[in-house]
Amino acid sequence: MKKIYTIFVLLFMAMTIQAQVDRTVIPKPGPAPEIKLEDPQRFELPNGLKVLVVENHKLPRVSIQLTIDNSPIAEGEKAGVSSLTSSLLGNGSKSISKNDFNEEVDFLGATLNFGSQSAYASGLSKYFARILELLADAAINPNFTQEEFDKERDRLITALKTEEKDVPAIASRVQLALAYGKNHPYGEFATEETVNNVTLADVERFYQELFVPANAYLVVIGDVKFDEVKELVTKNFDDWIKASPPSLGYSEPLDAQYTQIDFVDVPNAVQSEIAIQNLVNLKMNSEDYLAALMANRILGGGPQARIFQNLRSDKGYTYGAYSSIGNDKYAPSRFRAATSVRNSVTDSSVVEIIKEIDRIIKEPVTENELRDAKALYVGNFVLALEQPSTIARYALNIETEGLPNDFYKTYLERINAITVDEVQKAAQKYFHINNARIVVAGKGSEVLENLEKVTFNGRTLPVNYYDKYAKAVKKPNYEVMLPEGVNVQSVLDSYFEAIGGKAAVDRIQSLKLVYEGSAMGSTIKTEEKRTADKYVQTTFMNDAPMMGVIAKGDELFMKQGGNKVPLPPEMQRDMKTAIGIFPEQGIALSPKAKLTGTEEVDGKTAYKIEVPGEIVQATYFYDVESGLKVKESTVITMDGQTQNQEVNYKDYQEVDGIKFPSVKVGSMGPQMIETKLLEAVINVQVNEEDFN
Repeated sequence: MKKIYTIFVLLFMAMTIQAQVDRTVIPKPGPAPEIKLEDPQRFELPNGLKVLVVENHKLPRVSIQLTIDNSPIAEGEKAGVSSLTSSLLGNGSKSISKNDFNEEVDFLGATLNFGSQSAYASGLSKYFARILELLADAAINPNFTQEEFDKERDRLITALKTEEKDVPAIASRVQLALAYGKNHPYGEFATEETVNNVTLADVERFYQELFVPANAYLVVIGDVKFDEVKELVTKNFDDWIKASPPSLGYSEPLDAQYTQIDFVDVPNAVQSEIAIQNLVNLKMNSEDYLAALMANRILGGGPQARIFQNLRSDKGYTYGAYSSIGNDKYAPSRFRAATSVRNSVTDSSVVEIIKEIDRIIKEPVTENELRDAKALYVGNFVLALEQPSTIARYALNIETEGLPNDFYKTYLERINAITVDEVQKAAQKYFHINNARIVVAGKGSEVLENLEKVTFNGRTLPVNYYDKYAKAVKKPNYEVMLPEGVNVQSVLDSYFEAIGGKAAVDRIQSLKLVYEGSAMGSTIKTEEKRTADKYVQTTFMNDAPMMGVIAKGDELFMKQGGNKVPLPPEMQRDMKTAIGIFPEQGIALSPKAKLTGTEEVDGKTAYKIEVPGEIVQATYFYDVESGLKVKESTVITMDGQTQNQEVNYKDYQEVDGIKFPSVKVGSMGPQMIETKLLEAVINVQVNEEDFN
């Protein structure tokens, strides 16, 4: 009885307390969490290297961050030299070979990374002395060799080639070039030509002039003692020759005079990359720095923000839409609102982003929005304090950005003090909607007509046209001029005739093709088997099967080991177009296939047939003169990500009356690899287990 009575009393008390709480009233925020950041201990070497040490004995680990705080460097006709310098640093030193260096780093369980003007290391604190020694030796005594230079230059050129039709890469390059100008350090970009201009001597000169201790900071955080750090840093960095970087100037970038659309035509794009941007003179020590961060957070700083909610949650135009605002003590940075959207809603997305930027400038944000933005910022800030890299960055910022010593200790207190009025003033100051550049990279034949009708404040926005290297060009002409009688079927008929004739093709019941090449030090082999309604392609690395793609009946799946992974239904529908002995047999039957014009491929004119899909868009190229297929490109768009694949077909050779390309050059990740035909078997025997 006593137990029942006690439960009754507790329930009554709980109900009484609940009745006393008015849940319609938003509770007042509590005090900001107290931030306890240890002030780093400091010392400086005679050569100018400044060292910051934060002892933290919670875990037996240590991190070391070397940063050289030089002003931006314009590389001009040798753009790419900084990237090559970064790649070559960390390949051992004058006293230890690359292989021995890497082996010892692995043995210690350490991490070492190098940039053109930075270095980083982390590992167990019991190995601190040796880790610091390795970092210092590789950083100030690098062994730049011609062999390694040639390898890294080839890798960089290959990476640049893979970006030639990568829409996000093109968009990013043009956005920066238009914002800053191609002669500004932030607006220039590397090309195959500029990278080929760079020599090993240029890398050595770049390193000698800029990897110097005058503006260098070394931050050590972890389970170490200050006196030990001072002794070891002095021992390992005292020989770093005292020097100052050259003083270089560049023109001040300017915003556009009026709001405009700057369009880049990328014919293979299945999505448009949109960025509305302007320059901002924002520094970390600006009085309204935190208010500007809050304004951006509310506008586009995450899934809860206005742009994301508008374009994704409300309209369903995109997987994500965000904004960002930078800060820089050396040059203007950028405010940028960006997204990737379907071609059909490109113009509508531009209109909606403009609307949201205009609204946050003209109308105060709500108290609820500001409260939620502060809560997110506070939570992220507190979580970030668990990372040693965060503590290192904060210590470095105080040293390099002209910040007061209590900048981060009072950070949350100042965040919570921001008012609605301060947020609106920051938006009005930094979001320049009246002289913004709206940079759009997309498929002009599908998006340009509607983009040219976009208006703002009752005025149709002017459209400027640029190529993928930010060079001003004339408006693209999308009128397809083809000889009379040329269509999808006639191009495919010419292809079948070129490879051996339709009658010979029709006699083929099954086909096996094997190609082999090398990449990343391994032998790569692909084996295809095709029938009229079945297909299997298996990729081998060093004769071990890595992955397979199998189609039979209504099934289309990937296979890794014994695991079958069904492809999304939309992708299955798209890929079934290419099922058959030759993909062209399926293309001929597809109502979606369309002849969209011609394009230069390896210096020759080729007809271009596009087969659009929900996820997979395929484009096939056929030489106008020979009729042979010379290229195939595929764009796969899924879960907000886009992947471009391209294969070139060369040097056809005849096997049993049918011509097959003896060489295929295609992309595998960031690399382009060449594979050669090992085997072509017509009417090969196929078994059901081949397709399981």
